Amino acid sequence: MRIDRRSSRLSFRKQRRVGCLSPTLLLGVVLGGLITLSWNWLGQWFSAGAPTNETLVDLKSVEAAFNQGDLDRAVELAQQMLAVEPDNTAARVLLVHALIYRSYTEYNRDADRDAALRSASAAAAEKPLDNDLQAAYAFALQASQQPATAVEVARKVLDRQPDHALARMALALAYSGVGSHDVALRESLRAVASPGWRVDTHRALALAYSGVGDYRNAIDSVERAIRLNDRLIPLYFERALYARQIGDADAATVAYFRVLALDSNNVKARFRLCELSSVLREREAAIDYCRQVTELAPAWPDGWYQLGREYFLQGNFRLAQQNLNRCSTLQVEQGTPVEERRFECWYLQGQAAEILGDCPALLATYNEYRAMANVAGLTQTWIYPPEGPTFCITPIVPTVAA
Repeated sequence: MRIDRRSSRLSFRKQRRVGCLSPTLLLGVVLGGLITLSWNWLGQWFSAGAPTNETLVDLKSVEAAFNQGDLDRAVELAQQMLAVEPDNTAARVLLVHALIYRSYTEYNRDADRDAALRSASAAAAEKPLDNDLQAAYAFALQASQQPATAVEVARKVLDRQPDHALARMALALAYSGVGSHDVALRESLRAVASPGWRVDTHRALALAYSGVGDYRNAIDSVERAIRLNDRLIPLYFERALYARQIGDADAATVAYFRVLALDSNNVKARFRLCELSSVLREREAAIDYCRQVTELAPAWPDGWYQLGREYFLQGNFRLAQQNLNRCSTLQVEQGTPVEERRFECWYLQGQAAEILGDCPALLATYNEYRAMANVAGLTQTWIYPPEGPTFCITPIVPTVAA
């Protein structure tokens, strides 16, 4: 059987006679191809060293993500840009800015401030005269509790460009960080008068007013920042803080609810609502919010402490003991340095055990505390007689003499 490869079973295909191409047509095809290739090559060559439209769109995308409160997206886009263009100052500044704001949105975001400082520090070392980059570096320094260096860096920028709003704002925040609140207020007012960075400068002004105890003006300033951008979660936490300073629990609650409207799983807002409800002696509400905290963040010791404390204040000592034990256990398991552990998790747990007459649990808890006191200089004290509580006879670990 022979297969005829010149034909097909498809009815619409017909054999065509193959003719010859004229020399003129052939030459035209070749020349057209060469011109097309040359044009593409020249276009790529000319555009290689210039900013592309895609870069501009990406910068706008980062800014848009930040303005919408989508800080995760803003960080991601800025990092993508820097992966392609490591020397892009605008992208670096936006990354540092977004990381620092994101660090204030949740209880476990402190690492973002470290990341912002690393990013800004490396870039600033390469461009010591880039005012935008140096200002972002100062902003990252003050956020990372290095106010003295932040002041030095910001001052150098302002010597070259006195109206640089980001540098002025970083300077004001750094002064607030060392308790020079009057100077911080002066610099914040100058920052607000400078062009650009309107949300940040009004936020810095609010912090400065708070530092001098003028909470009404602090509230007015942070509300101006919120009107400029009502999608940034840190602004609502600060609005709630100033409201609590003047005893306005309703305004603080509204601010925390606004956080939950923006981020329904926000743990920090629930924790603050638990604290606020406790201050108002709304025990059931406090327990409900703190229980939500432990459900959303089961590895966070502070949530278990706050929940145990609320049970203790309510008089439910058994549940207080259980939750406080979870707090102390997590700190040991996570390797928290002794000096940084929340001592109250042991003390209140022991008090609950003593009230319940649970001698084994009391001795175990107290011995853990004494062991910690032997290896670290704890500022808190918890002392029973050398023989221990009167209803317990098991020996207690002795404290090493100072």
